[in-house]
Amino acid sequence: MSAVLDTAPVPPAERAEYWHEAVSHTFIPLDVSLLESAPAAGTITSHRLGALQVSLVQAGPQRVVRTAGLIARGGEDHLTLALQHRGTARLGQDGHQVLLRPGTFAISDAGRPFAKELPEPFAFTAFHWPRSAVGVSDEDLRVLTATAFDTGSGTAALVAAYLERLARSAGSLEPGVAGRLATTALDLLAVLAHERSGRSVPDAPEPAGATLARVKDHILRHLGDPDLSPERIAAAHHVSVRYLHKIFQFEGETVARWIQRQRLDMCRRDLARPALDRSTVAAVAGRWGFVSASHFSRAFRAAYGVSPREWRACAGTGLTPDPVLAARELRRPVTRSW
Repeated sequence: MSAVLDTAPVPPAERAEYWHEAVSHTFIPLDVSLLESAPAAGTITSHRLGALQVSLVQAGPQRVVRTAGLIARGGEDHLTLALQHRGTARLGQDGHQVLLRPGTFAISDAGRPFAKELPEPFAFTAFHWPRSAVGVSDEDLRVLTATAFDTGSGTAALVAAYLERLARSAGSLEPGVAGRLATTALDLLAVLAHERSGRSVPDAPEPAGATLARVKDHILRHLGDPDLSPERIAAAHHVSVRYLHKIFQFEGETVARWIQRQRLDMCRRDLARPALDRSTVAAVAGRWGFVSASHFSRAFRAAYGVSPREWRACAGTGLTPDPVLAARELRRPVTRSW
């Protein structure tokens, strides 16, 4: 299912604010400044493919900044690959500056400050994913950020060609197929990271990496099953429970913690969707495999700092692109002076 956002119906005077909130809601908290006195219309068309979000972004000149303060608001565990189609972009992160032209791509890490300037009307496809979905160390991921990849040859060309084909067909894929193809895309990115870091093969044995990718895809497709357990997952992939735990330990993670994080993320997204306002919090939790409403509420608050009801209430206020920040502001004691 695709999600389409279009600012054409929005009065030009209100487009800057509307676009800022739309970009931050689609990706991560960002500061967005439009560079036109009369902002042109912009569109974002997004698809969810397993752990991968694919978004075609088209708009007028603008500058996007990710500061330390915005990192504190959330989204720091995500990375974004932007494949440029039209216009140019200048990306700066970790002291590096790169210029992107049509046909090239670069990766930004939401866990560290960056700035991106697009001085002319542009179009690019953004591939957005949690770092936990790729079995690559932070050190290896760092060699990918703020680097312009030329797609004329080599591994970068293979990655770009696959991602382009995946983006073109994203709207017509069945969920199961989409998840598998997204897993392949993330595996290709892992290969690119290892190549850039000077390692021809991953630190973990390749069969373990391949099994981990398949297991994660299986989990994402069965998140709503309350009986999803390490024992059932291991049996579905013909491995021992001990081996299953071992391949997750390679990423410094446990099976149960990874499943809960994915479930909480899906609940967080559903609770912020106006179309699901009539669903109770318990119903949303049950849809994603939580059996106990009280356990869900405790886990949600521990992960995001607010209760599920506060998140839902603030997600619909329009006061801020970050519902967590809004909820905290609403709970803050009011000081009056007379």
